[in-house]
Amino acid sequence: MSELLKVVGLKKYFPTRAGTLHAVDDVSFSIRARETLGVVGESGCGKSTLGRAILRLHEPTEGEVWFEGQNILTYDASRLKQLRREMQIIFQDPFASLNPRMTVSETITEALLIQGLFSKRDRVALSRRVREMMGLVGLSERLINAYPHELDGGRRQRIGIARALSLSPKFIVCDEPVSALDVSIQAQILNLMQDLQRDLGLTYLFITHDLSVVKHLSNDIAVMYLGRMVEKAPADELFANPRHPYTRALLSAIPVPDPDFATERILLRGEVTSPVDPAPGCRFAGRCPHVTPECTARDVPLVELVPGHLCACILHKKYEKA
Repeated sequence: MSELLKVVGLKKYFPTRAGTLHAVDDVSFSIRARETLGVVGESGCGKSTLGRAILRLHEPTEGEVWFEGQNILTYDASRLKQLRREMQIIFQDPFASLNPRMTVSETITEALLIQGLFSKRDRVALSRRVREMMGLVGLSERLINAYPHELDGGRRQRIGIARALSLSPKFIVCDEPVSALDVSIQAQILNLMQDLQRDLGLTYLFITHDLSVVKHLSNDIAVMYLGRMVEKAPADELFANPRHPYTRALLSAIPVPDPDFATERILLRGEVTSPVDPAPGCRFAGRCPHVTPECTARDVPLVELVPGHLCACILHKKYEKA
């Protein structure tokens, strides 16, 4: 499939009293149309900032974001507004992301009115579009005039999905869209998102800390640690043959629903490197059980070990299959 999104050397820094916070630091990847790139890592590793920087909800400090062959970081306000029709986001908290004073109908129609696709006088067409979106995400029409506080988390998230789909985008950043939901509801929303991707030809950047979820949804998975991408591979390959010590630790923490199945948990010790003006070298060195002086001497680049599998670790040869 053709490449829909390409990110090159993306950086997002935030000034603080203590120095410069490197939230996203020199991240590069691409996503093919109709596919999903899962992005995983601990809280604070820069996953959400990466997604927002791609959409320019945070203005990147440096780098390039190519969407359908155009570098969108060069767009002015007018072109950026038009871009919102093609690129949308589903937020993590379905309650905080909805205006409590707007009904379901008003929430879904807001973007349509802002983009000028409809006018307030087009009441029949707007109502038809709202009902179409509600049906698409499995919401009953009787909720059309409901407010967010009257709905449970699953229905609120369905509103967020309907809002994102109302402009018929091609690319959606899914920022931990099920982490605030009950487990039973999570499965429903994930299945819905897969169905929508298949039926509408959507492309996802799926951000999560749940590795079992990301394996189920993603074609490729990228692992981030303190603003850097440390590993990227096809989903099956990453789970079968993780190369980076941090990835291995993450995978070892996945609970297995079988009391008779013994797993070897990798416990990370040591200090977490500060993302404020970090020193050269591997950001994971302070917690890595395989650290060497070379790890802290220079930044470790992301290199392709085998086709499609990239890793940023000087010890990668030790993790290759015999």
